[in-house]
Amino acid sequence: MDEAVASAVASIRKVHGSAFPETVLILGSGLGRFGEHVKAETILPYDTIEGFPVSTVAGHQGRLLIGEAGGAPLACMQGRLHVYEGHPIQEIAVPIRTFRALGVKRLIVTNAAGSLRKNMGPGSLMVIEDHINLSGCNPLIGPNDDETGPRFPDMSTVYDVELRTRLRAAGEAEDVKLDAGVYLYTTGPSFETPAEIRMFAKLGADAVGMSTVPEAIVAVHCGMRVVGLSLITNHAAGIAVHPITHTETLEEGEKAYEKMSRLMLRFLTTLA
Repeated sequence: MDEAVASAVASIRKVHGSAFPETVLILGSGLGRFGEHVKAETILPYDTIEGFPVSTVAGHQGRLLIGEAGGAPLACMQGRLHVYEGHPIQEIAVPIRTFRALGVKRLIVTNAAGSLRKNMGPGSLMVIEDHINLSGCNPLIGPNDDETGPRFPDMSTVYDVELRTRLRAAGEAEDVKLDAGVYLYTTGPSFETPAEIRMFAKLGADAVGMSTVPEAIVAVHCGMRVVGLSLITNHAAGIAVHPITHTETLEEGEKAYEKMSRLMLRFLTTLA
């Protein structure tokens, strides 16, 4: 993994000669269009970055944009990696550790998620207050580099309180309603059963998805500040009255794009 990170850093520096932004935004399913707001100085498809894993899911363009948005220097991942694609969970750490080696201090993670609350339906935006990792795996498994982070990192506050406050303030300024809750991570790719959803709700989850948590864990481990936003694309199994599909995820992401983009641009101005 150290070799992969070193190769990725070298590849990016070779093409992007100027300073790398201190903030990275990861765009989840259906949210890739936000890349249109990035005034990109450099565009790198993942497969041109040596050592960088490649995203294969529909709705994930698989490009790194480096430039600015909302007046703030920003690097933007149009598409992310998932364990269900066949990537070992440790491989998902490579982009985050690459960014940290390039000087990144803040990570904004977005995702598409299913709601476990009847009063938080499709189109809702949920600020992630905490998460539950129910995947049975962790990206930090394996030898630890003490220069990167501690062997046993504290996860008491994964999602930075001050950044969450700024995100809520951006919502108020743009008249975008924000819910808040706990995001539960499973590997997928199958959607959850109604029995699983009932169990997740009893565990304290408000939304469920197949991403975000591995990146957040790695970012905290290497000293980055994290803020997370879930776009609710459907009610989860047993609450929804129809079968759940990835097509619905992409369609609902498209419907909520306008308010999500307004919110994110306003939030980025606070980081400028």
